[in-house]
Amino acid sequence: MTSASLENRASALNKQLESLDLAGRLALVAGLEGKAVFTTSLGIEDQVITAAIGEAKLGIEVSTLETGRLFNETVALIDETEETYGILIKRFYPEQDDIDAFAAKYGMNGFYDSVEARHACCGARKVKPLARALEGASFWITGLRRGQSGNRADTPFAEADLDRGLIKINPLADWDIETIRAHVAAEAIPVNPLHARGYPSIGCEPCTRAIKPGEPERAGRWWWENDEKRECGLHVPETAASAIPQSTPLASSPLTGNLAR
Repeated sequence: MTSASLENRASALNKQLESLDLAGRLALVAGLEGKAVFTTSLGIEDQVITAAIGEAKLGIEVSTLETGRLFNETVALIDETEETYGILIKRFYPEQDDIDAFAAKYGMNGFYDSVEARHACCGARKVKPLARALEGASFWITGLRRGQSGNRADTPFAEADLDRGLIKINPLADWDIETIRAHVAAEAIPVNPLHARGYPSIGCEPCTRAIKPGEPERAGRWWWENDEKRECGLHVPETAASAIPQSTPLASSPLTGNLAR
């Protein structure tokens, strides 16, 4: 599909999705030709989407990026969510050789020292695993919302991702956090206990803090950086993947224990 045709299709889908509720939006995408993948970070909005997929038994693959440095509460929620909705959440891990190469060049926690290093860490632990999660996908479903940050204020319901050659679907683009919380309470959807401790946006443990009163939802992500539009490279292209140092290939395996942390 050409870039123009991908953009035209995304534009048409955006108009269709606008008039539907969440269940209708997900059902529409599930019924389209082509593989649909939802990548969840187990945040509160992602839990709303996962619940809708699981309850309707939609043909949408649910995946998560198990970076090796997630909060214990996040990891536990993966199992709880699978059990609650009778679904499989596919876990995608970083490659051990990428982690070793990052540590050799920057140090295991070198992401605090420079934006370049932080991009490289996100590239190894998130951007490259995402590429594997989206292999063969025509549609990528996300939990992006306009109210999450100024950088996401114009989030559409559907947009062309020309770099990945697919259409990104944001079914909660127009939901605010109050609507999300009310829906979670009404439907008894399991959520990360860290939300109640001041973490509206939860990523890797070393890179996430609780926010202060009045701060934007994503202020606790990579808080030591000054750029208010900071992202990990999943949704706003950065130099993350290209900053990963080259390494001698090693046998890859799921990361466990202190090495991954």
